[in-house]
Amino acid sequence: MSSVIQLSKRFREVLLDGFWIANTNFKDQLSDVTWEQATTKVGSLNTIAALTFHIDYYIAGIVNVFESGDLEIRDQFSFDLPPIESQKDWEELLNKLWLDSERFATLLEQMPDAKLDEVFADEKYGTYRRNIDGMIEHSYYHLGQITLIKKLMNP
Repeated sequence: MSSVIQLSKRFREVLLDGFWIANTNFKDQLSDVTWEQATTKVGSLNTIAALTFHIDYYIAGIVNVFESGDLEIRDQFSFDLPPIESQKDWEELLNKLWLDSERFATLLEQMPDAKLDEVFADEKYGTYRRNIDGMIEHSYYHLGQITLIKKLMNP
């Protein structure tokens, strides 16, 4: 199996349909979260909605690099969640995450393996492989946070 197919499979597992490493994924964890729960603050933790926006912000930013080569996202804006004031707003955010995740995985699958060792947008960011691995690890990190926040809200 090619490296890009393996990476795409790992990415899909954490976001869309896998249970191998964490025994859950974003889609599974967020499927029963209401907009009220998603926007509920637990202590000083980020909300589930903020974490959902944050992870999608980076996925969409990497998709843009895959498509155009331009890195247009900035860390300082990664938690600039627009207001979530209804179930419709929440579902729109979720749908964006699912669409962007599917686009990320599909573009990755179409990438030649050799591209993984090329510079990602700028030398200071390392290679495509480093950024894709980082996105997967970043996703698992925030998936863990979301899982714990849900448990704290519903002990």
